[in-house]
Amino acid sequence: MALVISGEGLTVDHLVRVARHGEKVELDPAALERIKICRAMLEEKVKAREIMYGVNTGIGEFSEVVLDDEQVKQFQRYLIYNHAAGIGDPAPIEYVRAAMLGRINVHAHGNSGCRPEITQTLIDMLNKGVTPVVCQKGSVGACGDLAPMSQIALLLMGEGEAYYQGEKLPGAKALEKAGIPVPGLKARDGLAAINGSNLLTAMSAIHLYDINRWLKQAEIAAAMTIEALMGNLKPYDKRLHEVRGFSGAVRTANAINKCVAGSDLQTGKMKVKVQDAYSMRSTPQVIGAAHDALAYAREQVEIELNGVGDNPIFLPEYKLTLTGANFQGTPVAVPMDMVGSTVTMVSVLSERRLNRLTNPALSVGLPAFLTKGAGMFSGMMLSQYTADTLIVEQRILSTPASIQSIPAAADQEDFVSMGMNTAIKTGQIIDNAHGVLGIEFMAAAQGLDYRDFTPGKGCSAARDVIRQHVDFLDEDRPLYPDHTTMKGLVKSCDILSAVEAAVGSLE
Repeated sequence: MALVISGEGLTVDHLVRVARHGEKVELDPAALERIKICRAMLEEKVKAREIMYGVNTGIGEFSEVVLDDEQVKQFQRYLIYNHAAGIGDPAPIEYVRAAMLGRINVHAHGNSGCRPEITQTLIDMLNKGVTPVVCQKGSVGACGDLAPMSQIALLLMGEGEAYYQGEKLPGAKALEKAGIPVPGLKARDGLAAINGSNLLTAMSAIHLYDINRWLKQAEIAAAMTIEALMGNLKPYDKRLHEVRGFSGAVRTANAINKCVAGSDLQTGKMKVKVQDAYSMRSTPQVIGAAHDALAYAREQVEIELNGVGDNPIFLPEYKLTLTGANFQGTPVAVPMDMVGSTVTMVSVLSERRLNRLTNPALSVGLPAFLTKGAGMFSGMMLSQYTADTLIVEQRILSTPASIQSIPAAADQEDFVSMGMNTAIKTGQIIDNAHGVLGIEFMAAAQGLDYRDFTPGKGCSAARDVIRQHVDFLDEDRPLYPDHTTMKGLVKSCDILSAVEAAVGSLE
């Protein structure tokens, strides 16, 4: 069953289903009618020679230049040519598909002024698997993601490049093979296709989806480490967190309790410390804070996914055209900068628990560096080095991009969001985070293998999955294959799936 696009109700989960898993989409009939009504109003205004930004004027610094009738016909083509000015490697296909879906949802409001053929062509491209080749870098996140969105718009003229059935083809060839007519661009169509922060918002939405699943795995890894270090379980009693009131902390405490349910540590018969180190007993508060930040960012991103990010905005009910800055990426960039910092924060917490697992002064009887042959063998000593270098890179990347504005367009565009930089670096942060957490998982499994007690049901399920991919470290071997395997295992979410199958959802 296809996802119906109406201009409202589009969620992060919907977007991932379409962008990553190929779910089909269709336009709500009421949305199509809104698009037609808006287009009719725009054409009336063009005929009456009403001055409208980006329709019969230039853009940016040239917004005061009024175009004649012949120039209006040609302007949209040159607009797209000029703005298809990105650089470097192509963005992943799922990012581009998600951006196209976001743009379709903007059009569905009936405030963009484009012809229905433009919106329908984007829908056909999604449904038939034609994905424009888009350079990831080039957007400053204001006036929208003009450079990358223009590479999408090139396809609307039968130009540019696209992926189709595993091949990179000229845009016209890809459309022809898929049986999609080229709509061409008329007045307003080009700007209506590009004038929003759709790619950075799409990337942010996908990152939020992946970070939520990563945080759940951070809770599983924490539970395994707490068990391997013979931790006191009182700090994870949800009543402790309920009296403070932060929902994220309550969520994390519940998740850890599910993972350790059935553990011998819960019997009270095993000697534990009165209080463990902060890196253990602060876990609900720290991961919980990340959950709370994620919830706020998701709210902002979903507002943007369902809003009208465009300029100008056409209001048919008032016969009105309003210019403004609804393309500005700041409302998404600010919370996503915060989210990136929280992922780094949780990664630091993971590394501190790794330190306790490997440090014989802190590991409550575990062998030094988790090897019985200490001296001859170094065990997981170097694993910590690897985690540390990933975290330093994360810390560098956690500097907010949303404060880095550089003026453009002869100071007409003198404050920009740099939200694309936020989106790109958030992806790099989460990529490193998969590696950091993979190393903690590996160490926690090693630590549990040295303990002579029954761990919790969730922790046991996680260890079983790990052992299907990485063997117990009995004697030293090259660790880069294990580290890389563990990073991929965290990214796959196979550990999460096994744990949730054993103990229920960790949400």
